[in-house]
Amino acid sequence: MTLNSGAPRPPFALRLREADFLPTVLLQRKLLILRGDFRFKCCCSDKVVPIRSVVTGAGRKGVDKIEEWPSDLSKRVHKVRVQASSAWSFASSQPQLASRQEKFFPRCTPRNSGPQSRDTPPKRDTGIANEKDMGINLLTEDVNESSINEDGSSWYRESGEDLGENGYRCRWTRMGGQSSDASSKWKESWWEKSDWTGYKELGVEKSGRNSQGDSWWETWREVIHQDEWSNIARIERSAQKQAKSGTENAGWYENWWEKYDAKGSTEKGANKYGRLNEQSWWEKWGEHYDGRGSVLKWTDKWAETEIGTKWGDKWEEKFFSGVGSRQGETWHVTPAGERWSRTWGEEHFGNGKVHKYGKSTTGESWDIVVNEETYYKAEPHYGWADVVGDSTQLLSIQPQEKPPGGYPYPDFGSFPPPPQGRDPPSMPPRNQ
Repeated sequence: MTLNSGAPRPPFALRLREADFLPTVLLQRKLLILRGDFRFKCCCSDKVVPIRSVVTGAGRKGVDKIEEWPSDLSKRVHKVRVQASSAWSFASSQPQLASRQEKFFPRCTPRNSGPQSRDTPPKRDTGIANEKDMGINLLTEDVNESSINEDGSSWYRESGEDLGENGYRCRWTRMGGQSSDASSKWKESWWEKSDWTGYKELGVEKSGRNSQGDSWWETWREVIHQDEWSNIARIERSAQKQAKSGTENAGWYENWWEKYDAKGSTEKGANKYGRLNEQSWWEKWGEHYDGRGSVLKWTDKWAETEIGTKWGDKWEEKFFSGVGSRQGETWHVTPAGERWSRTWGEEHFGNGKVHKYGKSTTGESWDIVVNEETYYKAEPHYGWADVVGDSTQLLSIQPQEKPPGGYPYPDFGSFPPPPQGRDPPSMPPRNQ
């Protein structure tokens, strides 16, 4: 069964990562249902700019491969197998251009005539950027200027400072522009905030629209503050991104967040949604390390078509001191409402033995104990020390001079000793 084999190509190109459950706005999907099992294959368009490897799901790194769901889940632990697939072409009524990024959002003004939009529409599945990649450069003086260029395009730039109670200060810069006929527009804002409690924030917001009606929006925030109950310093980062086609029913949305504290606790997660004409897909994942050896990871992905086909996959793992569990489910529903599912689980006892069990609606079942080594990561690959090192601009924000007494600053420079004994807009509703 081939879905949307003749769909035209939307104007913004995106890339599938391993943790993507379903393709992005430019991906085509083929669903195969054989003897109660199923799998899907995806292909992506050409001219995709590679991005750095990032964690795109709970505990998994993105790779440039095509995902295939295994039909033999009795051999599956918790990893998704991948295989390469030949590219499928898309029927397109639009000509190939030298730069899809320029097509989606052309520059509004000539070079050196004023502020330029320094970024193209956001890319899917790239997580939260470090502050050095955001290019925040606040002006040191108040500015309010605008101009019209020779080609009729226009731009503006302004900056200022807002003051409030308890030492609140917000320095900001805003800029934007549009084409001569106002069919293409862009806006960009930067800010830094602080107060006498030690709160500091960096932020960016970008948006744009082109003459074809394609639009996009992106925001990024990085915050450091002191917990009012524990007095522990915390750093939080977040990013929201979305893009929408102006010519067809296609678009996507992502909400990413990360939370770190000086005691070693780390929490990360993302909510994602995408649609291409009659196909929609969702993904949610999260991971939490408590800083004392306990870890929780989970992923939930599902999709559906307008004709009623639905399918999904989810799993969860919990571990502490070598003892823990993994469990998951793969399922699909036909347009007639017939449901198939396979559930599986593992119990790790910490002594080299693992209890594996599972069953499916087609009568499969297994329940065995095997000798198997337990492997999991008790600490995040990127934690408190890393985020402090990557947040120099945030930490260097200078608040207003405060009056004598009160409002202590958080101690974010100290690190906990190593453990002993071991080396976001709301998502569309789920409809399944």
